Amino acid sequence: MKTLDSKWVLGHKVTLHDTAGDYDLAFGETPAGVPGPPPHLHEHFTESFLITEGEMEFFINGEIKIVKAGESVNLPQNTLHTFSNKSNSTCKWVNIHSPKGFKSFFETMGVPEGEEDSQQKSIDKSIITNVMATASDYDMLIKL
Repeated sequence: MKTLDSKWVLGHKVTLHDTAGDYDLAFGETPAGVPGPPPHLHEHFTESFLITEGEMEFFINGEIKIVKAGESVNLPQNTLHTFSNKSNSTCKWVNIHSPKGFKSFFETMGVPEGEEDSQQKSIDKSIITNVMATASDYDMLIKL
């Protein structure tokens, strides 16, 4: 069994899992009060979230939706979205991008969990600047 590496990505802990299918699979943990990435869409990926613990607020094509444990969100291609944990407790979630390919964003932008102050480093201005400059390389089209 492969040891899984977790990384902090923009304030969220993401653990990537290998898959045999044409999709990327990640398990995430978002601490209380953590905002999400800037509003964005994917032209080539569909994306799904399954909330396993707590709740997450999603912004989807201009509408706010609170998604609680046991509920899911499906985001077809070209769906403007972001998410944040505005609650007082950690939210845990499963994330799928299809087809494979978005995993490289998490791998490149993430700070290894074992590094000192890794969560704080993941929201450092230099990383935010890098995300904004290179997001389109990962089919993450930011719409501010």
